[in-house]
Parts: sequence; C-alpha cells; structure tokens
Amino acid sequence: MTDPEGLAPADPLDPGGAVGVYVHWPYCARICPYCDFNVVRDSGRTLEQTALIEAIIADLYAQARRIGPRPLASIFLGGGTPSLMPPEAVARVIAAIQDAFVVSGPVEITLEANPTDAEAAHFSALAAAGINRLSLGVQSLDDAALKFLGRNHDGAEARRAISLAARSFTRLSIDLIYARPDQTVADWTQELEGAVDLGFEHISPYQLTINPGTAFGRAEARGTLVLPDEDGAADLYETTQGVLEQAGFDAYEVSNHARGVTARSAHNLHVWRGGDYLGLGPGAHGRLTLDGHRTATVGHRAIRDYVAGVAAGTPWSEQEPMDATGAAEERILLGLRTVEGVASTVFQALSLSPDDGPMADLIDEGFLRLEKGRVVATPRGRPVLDAVLGRLLT
Repeated sequence: MTDPEGLAPADPLDPGGAVGVYVHWPYCARICPYCDFNVVRDSGRTLEQTALIEAIIADLYAQARRIGPRPLASIFLGGGTPSLMPPEAVARVIAAIQDAFVVSGPVEITLEANPTDAEAAHFSALAAAGINRLSLGVQSLDDAALKFLGRNHDGAEARRAISLAARSFTRLSIDLIYARPDQTVADWTQELEGAVDLGFEHISPYQLTINPGTAFGRAEARGTLVLPDEDGAADLYETTQGVLEQAGFDAYEVSNHARGVTARSAHNLHVWRGGDYLGLGPGAHGRLTLDGHRTATVGHRAIRDYVAGVAAGTPWSEQEPMDATGAAEERILLGLRTVEGVASTVFQALSLSPDDGPMADLIDEGFLRLEKGRVVATPRGRPVLDAVLGRLLT
C-alpha cells in the first residue's frame, strides 16, 4: 500500500509536465447546511448558465494558450452539482479540453453527482458525453441522517441512483459523512458495511466539519448542534479504517479509500503530488507554473464577475506567485495526506532534516517514517496529521 513505485509522483514539480483541469459548476438544487463551497440555488438561471458555459470554454482556451501545449492528466467536474449541467454542455466542455491539450491515451474524466431520481435520469447521457468516472454524493444511506444533513434524497432514492449509475459507469465512487451528532460506532459500522455491499470501487468518508457562515456553523454557535467529542470522533475514524480495510480497500489518502491502485482518483493524486491544474469556473482554484513560479489562481466568485472577467481577459480574482517556501509547504500539506508521502528533498527548502529538529522528533515518536527517499505519515501519524503538520511547519 505504501510503495509509490510506478505511480510517477511529480517530485520535483516539472513545469513542462501534464496538467489537470478542474471545472466548477456552482449550481445546486438545494444548499446543504454544512456546505461552504461557492454555490448558488439552481432556479430560473438558464441564460446565466448558457453564458457561464461559454465563459468556461473561453477561459480554458485562454489559459491553455498561456501555458502552452501540455499533456492532459485528468478532468474533474465538481461543484456545486455538475450533474445538473446539461449533458450536451458537458460534452462540449470535455471536447474543448481535449482539443486544448495533448491527449495520448485514456484520461480519467470524473463528474460529481447527487443521487436524486432527476439526476440519475441523465447518467447514461453523461456517460455518452465522455464521463467515465462518477462520484456520488450520497453522504448517508440513513433517512434520518439525510434529513439532518439537508439532503434532497432519501436512502431508497440513493439506492435507485446507484443501480442506474452502475449500468453506465464501471468506475464509481461514493462520498459519506460521519461523526454526526449522537452517531455510535455500531450505527456507523452498519452504515459503512451497507455502502461497501453496494459494490463501489472507491469510498470517500469525511468527518463532518463545521464552518462559520454555514447553517450548521450558526447552529453550533447557538449551542443547538453538538458533534462527537475528540475521543468519539477518533473511535469513528478507527472504525472507518477497520471496516474498509477488512473489505479490501486501501486508505491511499486520509479520507479516500480504493479497491486497488487502479481505483484511485487520478485527478486527486495529480493535485496531491503537486501537479499543475487549471481552475475553470466561478471561484475555482488552480495551480499553474507561470514565468517559472508555482502560481495560485482563484476565479472571480460571483458568476457575473467571472463571465465578465473572462471576456475582459481577467478571469482571476487572485493570482499569487508562490516562493520556494510556500510551494514546499503546500507540497508537504497535500502529500503527507497520501500513502506516497513527499520526497525528502522537498523538506530541504524548509531547512527540515530527518537528523534533527521537529522532523527528527516526529520520526522518533513514530508519527513519520523515511521510506525509499520519501517522508510518509505512519498509521499513528495520519489520525493526528493536523498536529503533525503544525509541528513541522510552525
């Protein structure tokens, strides 16, 4: 599980290497109470959506011209709810991306979807449009939990959508949310085992986190929402690892589990390894090598501002070149989440050494280990990775 050989990690970052493409579709049928993404309600916005599709394609070609001809690593349509995007528009965007970059073999093309009956009706059309990997935001299979999470589907609807998805896609992933109020280990075990039985090759279980400004954030501030304490959350995390490992899943990243190397998300791995990727759409983040510098980009958040910005040649609200320290810190923050870890040479930019200082201490304490020229978080270190990173990067 920990051998990165053959996976071609992008260490050090190669400015001439492959590029991934992330497309942000901001529309949702309903805004979930835990969501702090850049999203809006999908109602009566047909003209706006048409303009946004044209802007995304124009932005794509402009960014592609700027960075030059590059091999295409992956495509990921996220949001929001990109399964609400008209399939013909999805096909146009995919065709444009493949036209803008060099495609020399099969490319993973992922789309996020919600398991409602209305969206499931489009699955076959989305597959025909070019999507070859579907990520279903089921979040739970329990009706009471789904109601609490503000989802617009129930467990039966989710199972129908999963059945339909399996007819059109051989590669399926499911998102689940745990560490909910009053959730027990027994409840989570049963729910997780039920999800495993549905046949997914990839499962992404996320602990429920509360962000200020969301409905759940306001409820927590009022004291009406209380999540499991640290020990309770740790028990649920360990349960997640145990159940999925027993079912044949590798925890190749802190919150991502796959049945074998080929089931891993190519797009996410490209990002975690430090590869370049375009961010297209309102509020989309990107990382590009521009003028020799790793550069963080963020699209204008408001849809009309993004559309106008693309037309004016200024799609980004932020364009920040990263110095060597910032680029190394980001590489470590992302890479230590994976079983591949990070090349030990990356730590030199931060004057971190396995022979002394905080890095040596974390190795001695069993939170990190050296493996084939890479630094990897151990099973002991991964559950407390935020604290490990805090000690490394402070």
